[in-house]
Amino acid sequence: MSEDDHHYMGQALELALQGRGLASPNPMVGAVLVRDGRVVGQGVHRYGHRKHAEVCALEQAGDRARGATLYVNLEPCCHQGRTGPCCRAIVDSGIARVVVAMRDPNPLVAGKGVEWLTSAGLEVTPGVREDEARRLNEAFAKFISSRKPFVTAKVGATLDGRIAATSGPPQWITSPESRQRVHRMRLEADAILVGIGTALQDNPYLTDRSGQPRTRPLLRVVLDSRLRLPLDGRLASTRRLGGIIVFCGRRPNPDRRHKLEKAGIEVIPTAGTAGRIPFGPVLEELGRRQVLSLLIEGGAKVNFDALHNRIIDKLVCFLAPRILGGAAVPMFGGAGFSMSDQAPPLAFTRIERIGPDLMIEAYPKPSGSTSDHAY
Repeated sequence: MSEDDHHYMGQALELALQGRGLASPNPMVGAVLVRDGRVVGQGVHRYGHRKHAEVCALEQAGDRARGATLYVNLEPCCHQGRTGPCCRAIVDSGIARVVVAMRDPNPLVAGKGVEWLTSAGLEVTPGVREDEARRLNEAFAKFISSRKPFVTAKVGATLDGRIAATSGPPQWITSPESRQRVHRMRLEADAILVGIGTALQDNPYLTDRSGQPRTRPLLRVVLDSRLRLPLDGRLASTRRLGGIIVFCGRRPNPDRRHKLEKAGIEVIPTAGTAGRIPFGPVLEELGRRQVLSLLIEGGAKVNFDALHNRIIDKLVCFLAPRILGGAAVPMFGGAGFSMSDQAPPLAFTRIERIGPDLMIEAYPKPSGSTSDHAY
């Protein structure tokens, strides 16, 4: 990898980030065309615009694409979907070289795009800034291979891991800067999920208030076995801002179900035990709706259930410089693990200062892994 390859792929990755909230259910892709040391075309994919990033860059470059090098963070597609194959457009344009960050995890592509380009005589350089590219589209990669969303658990807590005091009205624990970052996470998510306890205690909106445009409204999901979601709460009163799904027990109260559905809230009965909603059917249903990324925002019991059932793909904790102690509500409640070796090991990948708070990002380690690789 040359210094120029590293630099221009960085530009492609920055362009791809412009697809936050605008590319789903497709991946975020940016493309940069360089000829004689100058950028002659660039593009970013937005689902509503249909055209892929490579085609946008080619159209901007015109005849200047001939003999140029294309930098793209995801392998160009080689199949007919909503648009024609990008590989065909690339070959027809006369591009001489293509630099790719990562292979497309979509089985319809998965190396076939690179094969198409090399067979046509183009020079292809793969794997440039691959780790960054994989993190950028980790939600798409999970969904396209499993048809289930990538699950991020977000927790805001004190330094001793408490998310709420034992009494009094709900109060913010983390700083405005951390809350702003959370809304950026909501922009990147297709759906957000809480338990009914959080919905009743905090009366949240669960909306994306990043101020940035998005193609799909943020879908709000509540696990509510007995249909206790109040019709006069903030969630129900903001139906126009995005869909609301309530997953409940197998035999919901018909009167409560009718009232919620009349208010425009979708109710989905789900078989569970001891008043708990299983995550399996929830993730399957969200996957069926092409939800690539799900953000879990608690509370303590839901957080632990998600951890215990091994559905969390990434954990993001915002820790405020406060200590509550005592019997304050922990980040992860529930029964807990009786032995430390039962707890899933995590790999810390990022620690960042957000205002006065610390943001800690971690991924569950694959079974048998000893890697502590940090980005």
